[in-house]
Amino acid sequence: MIPYMIQWSYASEQVKALVEKPHERSAEFRKLVEAFDGRLVCYYFAFGDFDGVAIAEFPDDTACAACILAAAATGAGRIRTSTLLSTDTAVEAMRQARAVEHGYRTPSGYASIG
Repeated sequence: MIPYMIQWSYASEQVKALVEKPHERSAEFRKLVEAFDGRLVCYYFAFGDFDGVAIAEFPDDTACAACILAAAATGAGRIRTSTLLSTDTAVEAMRQARAVEHGYRTPSGYASIG
């Protein structure tokens, strides 16, 4: 299973509905995640740029994308999804980055474009 961080912001009418009828949302989100063979690890409301954050695991990117598309299709507000890497995976990526001869230069490394 691959872990993903899912962040969302509610649209103003959704916030209004939550204030008018306060209710717990994680069970609803868990049902959605599980419909795509995922597992909800944690679910939080948040302050800042996003109103909530969840960590969920899915078998692959397609299942995660389908879940997020299904949520968005209902009129959900802004959603951002990030794939999470274990520390072992991140260290292996660092090793590969060091070992591969790539020759990449940033755009500022060129005298002219073209």
